[in-house]
Amino acid sequence: MNQAVTSRRLRCWQMLWGLLLAAGLAACGVPQGSTRSQEAAAPAPMAAKAESTLGTQWGEGRESKVQTVEATRLSPERPQGVAQLQYSDEASIRRALGSDGDRQLNVLLAEGNVEWAVQDGQGRPLPIFSTRGGRNYQLAGRHGERYELVYTNRSQRSYEVVATVDGLDVLTGQAGSVRNAGYLLRPGQTLRIDGFRKSQSEVAAFRFAAKERAYAANTPAGDTRNVGVIGSALFEVRMDEREPELAPRSPSGDPAAFPADGGRYAPPPQYRR
Repeated sequence: MNQAVTSRRLRCWQMLWGLLLAAGLAACGVPQGSTRSQEAAAPAPMAAKAESTLGTQWGEGRESKVQTVEATRLSPERPQGVAQLQYSDEASIRRALGSDGDRQLNVLLAEGNVEWAVQDGQGRPLPIFSTRGGRNYQLAGRHGERYELVYTNRSQRSYEVVATVDGLDVLTGQAGSVRNAGYLLRPGQTLRIDGFRKSQSEVAAFRFAAKERAYAANTPAGDTRNVGVIGSALFEVRMDEREPELAPRSPSGDPAAFPADGGRYAPPPQYRR
């Protein structure tokens, strides 16, 4: 049984994302009539990557209990670590990278404070490939295999982990955003996220499958263009000194005055065929 804790924000903020580009050209000091030759910069080579052959299916139900706690992000506008893994079968990855591929078993986040690995159903790390010196991470999966996202906190800091699979938030099943609430990762703790959350006590296991069977391809919030990528964002948080609370939810079948407010977790897929 996997126990985890989710955190939620105490205040609202606005995320600002963008790329700031500054370019300056110094043209002073050139005598009139003289010419200056300028060598064009060669474009950076594109990193090789394998076309994804896999997606992640809504798998069998697994017991996984959570409780809600209060925490505040120390820098809500800037995560301490962001990374993504593109995944495919190992043969496709090796063909794409050739001899340029480095093999590793985890990815370091937040300057190494947190180790992120993907493990199979037996707890064995799946290989992650990258181009030498690069961060173009590619995860090797196998069709039908169950997997888990595993985060190990090597620091004395607490983090909130916001994770997405195929562009969908693993807690809500909605489009992924760093503004979403995530799981709490305490100092020295190992957090395992083993499925899309169905309720406070159950998840739907992550299983590699054909792309057309992916959860993201069979739910209204999904986008098939995002199938084949797993994302993680870390925010350092300050814990509030209050007891954990269980979010109020009406028992199944009971009348509810505000039924839409209960839909905090991922809805089941709607297979088209």
